[in-house]
Amino acid sequence: MIVDPLRLAIALVPLGAYGLLIGLLNARRRPFLTSGGCDLVALGLALSGLVFIGPIELFRPEAATRAFGNFIWLFLLVFYGLVVVLVALVARPRLVVYNIGGDELHVVLAEAAARLDPAARWAGNQLALPALGVSLHLEAFERMRNVSLISSGGQQSLEGWRQLASELKPALGKVRGKRNPRAAVLLAASAVLLVASVCNLATHPQELAQAIGELTAF
Repeated sequence: MIVDPLRLAIALVPLGAYGLLIGLLNARRRPFLTSGGCDLVALGLALSGLVFIGPIELFRPEAATRAFGNFIWLFLLVFYGLVVVLVALVARPRLVVYNIGGDELHVVLAEAAARLDPAARWAGNQLALPALGVSLHLEAFERMRNVSLISSGGQQSLEGWRQLASELKPALGKVRGKRNPRAAVLLAASAVLLVASVCNLATHPQELAQAIGELTAF
């Protein structure tokens, strides 16, 4: 399948914006905590353009297109959004901390766990908080200084995970780490991608207006 360069430029805009966001988070001295659901939704938005010019365009039913016209894109957009939200909702509980090393987070998490549950138990990178109904393990991506707290086991308390996040957030706010040197590379690559896409769109205003008109001509 040959992709129109204009459509490819449109599709790469959210990906470039996502890269800039992740680069800025990793360029901070303070860690940033987010839920696994929000992290998945952000990734879904970043990939939305590529999904629409790739799999969705490839498998879009022609009969539905003839029946609904340009409304088909609205249905597909809603469908994709629902799929992303569904994946975020059914995924295992998870917390993601940007711009911190595994050992640094281990110390902060141990202090927070002791405050939340005196019966907290560690086994390597595994942590059990029986009073909260939470069991997790740490998965560190040291190259980008990002760490995920991923649920272990089937029985998990969502309220316990919320309490853990609420306890961790102010504790992480007091941490001052070093900036991730790889953030500059990510920022530069994302900026080049975003600028190239925007410039491509700016040099084809008529084609862009036509594409927008086709999608909004309901």
